[in-house]
Amino acid sequence: MDKLPSNLGKGRQEPQGSFAKVTMTLDPDTANPNLILSADRRSMRWGDAQQDLPDNPERFDTCPCLLGCKEITSGRHYWEVEVEEKGNWAVGIATAFVKRKDWIHRNPEGGIWALEKWRNHLKALTIPETHLPLCQFPQRIRVSLDHQGGQVSFFDASNDALIFTFPQTSFTGQRLLPWFWLYGSKSELRICP
Repeated sequence: MDKLPSNLGKGRQEPQGSFAKVTMTLDPDTANPNLILSADRRSMRWGDAQQDLPDNPERFDTCPCLLGCKEITSGRHYWEVEVEEKGNWAVGIATAFVKRKDWIHRNPEGGIWALEKWRNHLKALTIPETHLPLCQFPQRIRVSLDHQGGQVSFFDASNDALIFTFPQTSFTGQRLLPWFWLYGSKSELRICP
């Protein structure tokens, strides 16, 4: 894999030892009907036809996303996700009260802090979106969350290079969950063990 350009990857690097690794599965009760989960609930792929799933209050009915089963209320945590260059995906965190019905705002105002790969572009879902010029897309993304510090960062897990850090915010009293989004054929991702 090529290195990140010189303007990226030179930022603050998080020592993994100070962050607890999150072990989780994907929450099928929140999954949009176009998302097909593996039997072990550690990977998902796009399905062109919607599955016949109950329309429970937790389910994202329009936006093709879902949440992880690990709620985070304090501390410093990270998890890693294997992503495909050929698909469209986004990974990050969401508040427990993120909107589930109809279209949602995929940005901090909508309760989501995420990195998205759409076609041949990588961007942070800020307001406005921050486009990130890369030589090649990372194949493994590390999502790093410092709950008390109000910091969400994304790294290329293959070389620990910083991709993007969201501006500091306050998560005081917030319940946060891993958030995942896919769209289009050949789109898939997997949570790393």
